Amino acid sequence: MTAYLRDITTLVVGTGPAGVMAAYHAAPAGSVLMVDTFTLPRDKSCGGMIHPLSTNILNEIAPVPKSLLLDPPQVQFRFNDWDRQIVKNVDLHFLNVDRIPFDEWMMTLLPDNVEVMDATSFVTHEVLPDGRLKATLRKHGGALKHVVCDHIVGADGPRSTVRKAIDLPAYNRYITVQDYCKREGDIEPVFDCFHFAGIPEFAAGYIIPKDDRVLVGLIYFPNTKRAHELQDKALDKLRERLPIGASLKREGWIAPKHNSAEDVSCGMVSGNGAVLLAGEAGGFISPTSGEGISWALDTGRLAGKVIAKYDNAADMLRSYEDQSAHLKRDIARRLRFYPFMTSKMGKKFAKYIPEPVISHFTQNL
Repeated sequence: MTAYLRDITTLVVGTGPAGVMAAYHAAPAGSVLMVDTFTLPRDKSCGGMIHPLSTNILNEIAPVPKSLLLDPPQVQFRFNDWDRQIVKNVDLHFLNVDRIPFDEWMMTLLPDNVEVMDATSFVTHEVLPDGRLKATLRKHGGALKHVVCDHIVGADGPRSTVRKAIDLPAYNRYITVQDYCKREGDIEPVFDCFHFAGIPEFAAGYIIPKDDRVLVGLIYFPNTKRAHELQDKALDKLRERLPIGASLKREGWIAPKHNSAEDVSCGMVSGNGAVLLAGEAGGFISPTSGEGISWALDTGRLAGKVIAKYDNAADMLRSYEDQSAHLKRDIARRLRFYPFMTSKMGKKFAKYIPEPVISHFTQNL
């Protein structure tokens, strides 16, 4: 049995940073319903590093509360080649948070006309005779429900069902695995981007001290087999060098791997409505660093603002495409550097590049 739920202005699928920003900025246009397939608070596998670009965007609404910051509250980024014993410091600092409290705080920023419904999946949508959109939702363990809306924002990450519903191809995806381990000694207040040759299946790894824990994550190339076994191998190698204790928690996820900048999409016009994609649903993520929160905040903000500004869906999509065009160009630029960065030659060449050059280069990647 299918039930009619309600009539709204905007449906936002996904309650992460992209979804919150889209809902916040679309709210002046009318009522917003946010849905998320996970039960909230969701436990998103993430490094919890807040880039200065993210803080600049958030400061337009509210600064990140100091109560969310961990020990150390800020970490410096650096490259660490364990095999060649090459360390390159970068003049780039991140705020250090855990994602659950960070996402919960972001939800408190939403205005009163935004309703949140968790454990609810977006299934598909169709165009009604009057040109409006009817979205089909499924509450976990329940019946299908219909929402009639003017616009839809897909902010539902790398497995986006909204992206699928508008017949866009899925992109290739990295496999990510990270462990929260016991911290058994002093670890520098550094966000270490590391690699070593012993595990060629991973593109990059990261080590971040977080209170009495150490977060160790590895990003594996698509189609990697036995990623959990490789993760154990990486942890054993790191424990020879750092005071990292037993794993307290392991989690896995995926991340988009661009084949080209054409993987990036802002969405489409459907009937009289706009179906816009923000964050990883649209492919907006750095292909070189994997940093995604600032891209999610930026594109979610843009998507919400065009919904609030324009009455015509075509104008919304056109404006969103125009305002995010620099992000697509940036992804294309980064993709040109990526093969060299991850090659053996590139890693050997890094030894001879002065730190100020690497610092400048990294802040633009």
